Amino acid sequence: MNLYRIAAAAVMLAGLAACAAPPPPTAVDPYAGGRYTGAVPPGTLPGGSAEEFRRVAGDTVLFPENDATLDATARATLVRQAAWLKQHGSFSTVIQGHSDEQGTREYNLALGARRASAVQEYLILQGLEPGRIRTSSYGKERPVEVCSTPDCQVRNRRAVTVVAPGAGV
Repeated sequence: MNLYRIAAAAVMLAGLAACAAPPPPTAVDPYAGGRYTGAVPPGTLPGGSAEEFRRVAGDTVLFPENDATLDATARATLVRQAAWLKQHGSFSTVIQGHSDEQGTREYNLALGARRASAVQEYLILQGLEPGRIRTSSYGKERPVEVCSTPDCQVRNRRAVTVVAPGAGV
């Protein structure tokens, strides 16, 4: 009989302990009760990944032949990149400059460096800290495709923004 009382008391205590737990948090619907702007204060988003960066902002901008000028499409991509990087303040970047196969190795390394610098300068103008951005040039050494047609070569005239966790490089 005494064993039954102890067991009943244990069950009642377990039931009371379960009742004392706080309720699980409720999900907040950002669209309920007004217009959702999607605005998030800088540096407040948790996590993030290189894959998310590529999907949300795009990691590549293209350039005209023998040029390091940013066109409107490139600038729009860089605005998205800057916004993502501002929201994910724990990421640093390396801008990789590339060129097509035309010209000498030295010329293409210099052209890749100018392209990477153009992207870096634009991201800094968008409010990114210079210490989070590094540049490198691969010239014609790492083509997306080895080809000779103009339609194909344009894909090699690019700058690629590579992101990695770590606020400084």
